[in-house]
Amino acid sequence: MSEASVTPAFQGYGTKAYRAYVLFVLVIIYTFNFIDRLLISIVHEPIKAEFGVSNFQLGLLGGPVFAILYTLLGIPIARFAERSNRITIVSIGAAIWSVMTALCGVSANFIQLALCRLGVGIGEAACVPPSQSAIADYFPADRRASALAIFSLGIPIGSAMAYVGGGWLVSNFDWRTAFLLLGAPGIAAALLLKLTVKEPPRATSQVKPPSFGETLKALSKKASFWHIAFGGALISFVGYGSSQFLVSHLVRNYDLGATIQEEYAHAAYAMGLVAGISTAAGTFLGGFLADRLAPKHNHVNSWLPALGVALAIPFYILSFYQTQFVWAFAFLMVAPIFHYMYLGPMYAVTMGVSTPLQRATAVAILILIVNLVGYGLGPPTVGALNDMFAANILNDVSSGALTLAQCNPLTMDTANAATCATAQGLGLKYALGCTIFVLAWAALHFLLSGRTLVKDRVS
Repeated sequence: MSEASVTPAFQGYGTKAYRAYVLFVLVIIYTFNFIDRLLISIVHEPIKAEFGVSNFQLGLLGGPVFAILYTLLGIPIARFAERSNRITIVSIGAAIWSVMTALCGVSANFIQLALCRLGVGIGEAACVPPSQSAIADYFPADRRASALAIFSLGIPIGSAMAYVGGGWLVSNFDWRTAFLLLGAPGIAAALLLKLTVKEPPRATSQVKPPSFGETLKALSKKASFWHIAFGGALISFVGYGSSQFLVSHLVRNYDLGATIQEEYAHAAYAMGLVAGISTAAGTFLGGFLADRLAPKHNHVNSWLPALGVALAIPFYILSFYQTQFVWAFAFLMVAPIFHYMYLGPMYAVTMGVSTPLQRATAVAILILIVNLVGYGLGPPTVGALNDMFAANILNDVSSGALTLAQCNPLTMDTANAATCATAQGLGLKYALGCTIFVLAWAALHFLLSGRTLVKDRVS
């Protein structure tokens, strides 16, 4: 083959400075995406007290109620994004989820709050697949894992801002104000994206995007994709399930302040540091190491995430079973560094095994699997385990005289308050401890993906 017939490698669209700006704006959008989806976990305790709901119901708010439409709408929106302006789609979605987050703050009961959470899920379904597809057409292949990892920094940055901002607002105002003030700014971010970011050309000569069936058929032959999808789903099961209850865990099991408002604030600030430093470091480090090691290690996107989540397990277990907050917090600062190294490699594999006009759909299929398991099952499972362990503890300490129903904040006898609080705290600690071992199963899937990782790549 002559040199003239060799297709030059894609060098990216636009200047390096403009690509950096685009990535910066998309990170802002993804940051608000996570502020709005995670805020519900910071206000668990005041919602529980005001509406008298169970831990399982709290898990439903943070999981299936949000995830059902968020997950199911991802594929049709991704299909639309394969042939339409992806930047416009993301902008409209950001405006919708921001409005619905603000409306959570005026909910009069649990049902209304659940409906608003459904609306948040509808808007957020338009974020990740079109964004990542656009990033893949902005950046060359040898920089995709890093670019996608940087985009994924919206997760820890948004989480940190939700924890810190939500914690401060709840302690100084109330949970309703937190939703109103943290939801509205996303509308401005949506306008910034639409007005300043261009839709990139598709990095392909193909005119018509493959059908969903064709894309699914192509992916069905990529064993590496399915292993990283199920591995990512199991990691998300642990991540989403635990993150929805970590503020509650700290409030229930440690003395963090003289008043309940101080305890909410201090627990949220602690989790803000975990998200803003540790989760961010792990997210960036995973993509950075994957790109740097890839020239010598073709299977790095397989073994690096597996190594990371395996190392995270003992640090999480050590954190959950500490009796002193300082040690619990110290170990909790370490675990996410290893836990979240999987994000960049997971998305890079998805981009690598799909053609340019299949990428948004491939990401949507990935997110469908990840979120049905992660969001759909993680939070309600932790909540249900919390209720089960708490009920068993109450039965043991009271010889059956005190039940979980008698610990409802709206009807509880004050004489039982201390016993109920202890049972709820220990029950949540045991629930989190059990859930974390699912990471070992996830590590196995990432290792298995390495068997066909190189063979499955097409772009």
